[in-house]
Amino acid sequence: MSDNHQYSQRRPQYLYTIISVAAVLFLLGFFGLLLLQSQQLSKILKEQVDIIVELVPESSDEERTFFIRQLDNSPFSLTGTVKYTPKEEALILMSDDLGEDLLNLDLPNPLYDIFTFNVKAKYLAPDSLDAIRTVLTRSSIVSDVYYQESLVDQLGRNIKKISWVLLSISILFVLLALTVIHNTIRLALYSKRFLIKTQELVGATWEFISRPFLRKAIWHGFLSALLAIGFLVIIQFWIQEQLPEIKSLQQPFAFVSLFIGLIILGILINWVSTFFAVRKYLKLREDELY
Repeated sequence: MSDNHQYSQRRPQYLYTIISVAAVLFLLGFFGLLLLQSQQLSKILKEQVDIIVELVPESSDEERTFFIRQLDNSPFSLTGTVKYTPKEEALILMSDDLGEDLLNLDLPNPLYDIFTFNVKAKYLAPDSLDAIRTVLTRSSIVSDVYYQESLVDQLGRNIKKISWVLLSISILFVLLALTVIHNTIRLALYSKRFLIKTQELVGATWEFISRPFLRKAIWHGFLSALLAIGFLVIIQFWIQEQLPEIKSLQQPFAFVSLFIGLIILGILINWVSTFFAVRKYLKLREDELY
């Protein structure tokens, strides 16, 4: 009867610990998902900035074809984004944008034949773009190279600010998570303090006393991480149903790495917190247990 009563008392305490740790890991993992997807979103935004290459009027079809092949195979160009727009088509597009029929003004076309392309995210920096401009203008058929410098600078500054803010919040959140989990486990072991001290008094070594608690800590940390991961997967699927376009931001390898990290973190924090909590009660004198 007494064993059943003790078991019924232990079970809610351990269940509370598992759920509490799972809740903290879930919040930490959810923030990790946001961080991963914000980085991917930043990469997508960078790779949508157009680089415009104006061609000299005398360029031939063969020269343009060769230039396209070179540009498409360059290390900085995003594959499949090179597009040729003749000046006649550009004039039509400008007419549509301005709402005026420029073709009937009987004026010479002031525009150039152009190539547009996008660069890989790591090259979207002022120094890299200046180097790309220098390389491209060496071609005999290139008149000049343009890009929205203000947009590039503003995008770079905003991404840097957001990255610092997210990094600061993540560090603060990890510290808070460690504190909450440690206190939760310490309180869960509070009811075991007399059992821990009694085993020491009858001659058991600290390692022998700690071993069963540490084994349970590993198992409970693993269960907490699995519970957190389960809810994260549900949340991720729900977000994808509400925002289908977010599927393009998915990084399966990064998600798996995050989930493995949560499992390792859950086990490690549980083990370390349990280790120090047990040692704390072992160091107390009998009168300090009350």
